[in-house]
Amino acid sequence: MNLFNVYQLWPIEPVKAKGCSIWSKEGKEYIDLYGGHAVISIGHCHPTYCKMMKDQLDKLGFYSNAVQNSLQSDLAKKLGEVSGYTDYSLFLCNSGAEANENAMKLASFHTGKAKILAFGKAFHGRTSGAVAVTDNPKIQAPFNKTDNITFVPLNDINAVTKEIQGGEYAAVIIEGIQGVSGIHEPESDFLKLLRKVCDKYGVILILDEVQSGYGRTGKFFAHQYAGIKADIITTAKGMANGFPIGGVIISPKFEAIYGMLGTTFGGNHLACTAAIAVLKVIEDENLIENAKVMGEYFTSKLKGNKAIKEIRGRGLMIGIELYEEFYDLRDKLLFEKNIFTGGAGKGVIRLLPPLCVDKVIADKFITAFNELTL
Repeated sequence: MNLFNVYQLWPIEPVKAKGCSIWSKEGKEYIDLYGGHAVISIGHCHPTYCKMMKDQLDKLGFYSNAVQNSLQSDLAKKLGEVSGYTDYSLFLCNSGAEANENAMKLASFHTGKAKILAFGKAFHGRTSGAVAVTDNPKIQAPFNKTDNITFVPLNDINAVTKEIQGGEYAAVIIEGIQGVSGIHEPESDFLKLLRKVCDKYGVILILDEVQSGYGRTGKFFAHQYAGIKADIITTAKGMANGFPIGGVIISPKFEAIYGMLGTTFGGNHLACTAAIAVLKVIEDENLIENAKVMGEYFTSKLKGNKAIKEIRGRGLMIGIELYEEFYDLRDKLLFEKNIFTGGAGKGVIRLLPPLCVDKVIADKFITAFNELTL
């Protein structure tokens, strides 16, 4: 049997990693400023994380949600404390796409309505409902297309109001910062107005913080810069430092009904241990503040470079839009300077490093970037 080849793979096979470094099977070291799509939040192979995972695996790796699992309650309590959503509830699943699926399903159950409002350039995942609210027809199969989804421009409150005032919408779903399309941020004033408009018309506000959450922006969730609270928050990528897990954080206004949501693997013992370990390290090492400080450091050092058209983002979620003559810079950083970065939209380099990144690593990137754009 062969692999179903749907990826364009770099000719590099990582076999070892530590902190912000990856080693290939040939022994070459790479700086990781991408974190495997923003997944590595506390650094590769963090000793606290590894010890907690090994200890748990020696005891019990998995059992289903047919039994009690106090690790789920421990995770919910700690996540509430660190995020500031102490009075909300947590439903655990396996990925960001699944979290968004369950969030939209819950909103529809709660309101009795079917329509969802999403935003231009949005990305919410590749499962059926999540890809339907993703503004990319190329990855939507005919099966995914539905009349229940409407897209409006980001930061256009008039367009939002015009759509939802008719009373047909269950929810509005919006990313804390749009990642895949090139790091586009909802304005704080827009988010405040969006919160008010959703309240006025009885529409559930879902904040997709799958990529922008878990301290990446210098706040636990990106929408907290606007000082608002969402009805439902979804999270996943940085939640367990590479172990598959997702979460739906749910307002007290929702009633949990037996059988409403469910999952086989979600919230298993090893996944919860991974997520608890991440929160412990984030707190112990003050990584949210480090994300804010290091984000400012990266952007301040990059400003003025002739290759850069615009720098966008917050904290360690950075989009570097390049002038067209430098569109090949990402490949050069990888193959000439041994630095992993991400792409996001046409001509945009995306930096999503582990939150433990320091100035020594940042300076190596800055030096390489400047050398390649002289």
